[in-house]
Amino acid sequence: MKILMLNYEFPPIGGGAGKAHLCMLREFAGNSSLVIDVLTSAPKPGFSAEKLAENITIYKVGVHKKNLHFWRKIEVVEWLVKAQSHYRKLLREKNCDYDLVHAFFGFPTGWLCYRTASKLPYIISLRGSDVPGQHARLKLDYKVFGPVIKAVWKKATVLVACSEGLKSRALRFLPSVSIDVIPNGVELDRFHPPETSKRTDTLQLLTVGRLSVTKRVALLIHTVEMLHKDGHRVHFTIVGGGGMLEKLRGIVVDKALGDIIEITGRLGSEKMPEVYQQSDMFISATMQEGMSNAMLEAMASGLPIITTRCEGVQELIEDNGIVVENSDAEAIAEAIVKLADDRQLYEQMRKAARKQAEAFRWKSVAEQYLDYYDKIIRKTTGF
Repeated sequence: MKILMLNYEFPPIGGGAGKAHLCMLREFAGNSSLVIDVLTSAPKPGFSAEKLAENITIYKVGVHKKNLHFWRKIEVVEWLVKAQSHYRKLLREKNCDYDLVHAFFGFPTGWLCYRTASKLPYIISLRGSDVPGQHARLKLDYKVFGPVIKAVWKKATVLVACSEGLKSRALRFLPSVSIDVIPNGVELDRFHPPETSKRTDTLQLLTVGRLSVTKRVALLIHTVEMLHKDGHRVHFTIVGGGGMLEKLRGIVVDKALGDIIEITGRLGSEKMPEVYQQSDMFISATMQEGMSNAMLEAMASGLPIITTRCEGVQELIEDNGIVVENSDAEAIAEAIVKLADDRQLYEQMRKAARKQAEAFRWKSVAEQYLDYYDKIIRKTTGF
């Protein structure tokens, strides 16, 4: 079985989708019955190839990347134009002997395989921002490229969303297609609770993710400010980079909250297990998600979740956290205090978080995609 994978984001570029792709590839590594070529991006101009494993080759198309967490429109266009050339070259060099194409993101990535749909079947993994919704910065893009996105989806052999919430959003946009769901996984061996409890008198709050408008981190800052003014001992760590980074740092400075709020920027993946283990709760006010990798990592680390309601939450939060119905600082603060003041409830949710996370394994994700690959190939070849 030979698969060509496409993703315009791949570590160190981007957020959850690139990380999810890498984790899935690690599960495929060493599979002698599977050969995978990946066409993706790099932060500096040029073209390179590297081996992730004996059966996996990563081809990187470099662009003039200004911010690893944020895509300017000109960067997307640059990658799409350059990647299209290398995509066609790969098909020529391999004599088009791929069995299928797997694209992460319906657009821009899916546009490449849409152009060759008559030769190669393709599967699209819908990730979040590629599905028209509430993303403030992309509203115009959704309107302009909506017809293209629909055309790409309609020609796909299989469409897969990473959560039931994302599937629902996608079906509101295009009700005529069939969409399956394969959730994200989490690296349970890397992310786990600390051996001994590290809770102190200061409540350690954490949020992790790309700092975009849809994450509403400013709302979380306001929440922490309220807790602080009400006399609660609290410290809030914000991990991530993105277009809102400097604006959020400015808010912290203007509010004189530098002693209780730390914005670290983007951290290396090797540092993240310890970051989660040093925290007491994971908080989120995001407007929309595919399925949050950061929430899964927090859960695996034994952190209860406080989050506003959004897509991708219903599969993650049961008895391991609190979903806040009103997206305002008062409601979020109330949920935090409720959990912080009830030690028994906190311990129950902490244990439930790890148990819930154990249902999301990358091995299972990889196996489900392999099953789809096999079904597509059988359908295409008639065997």
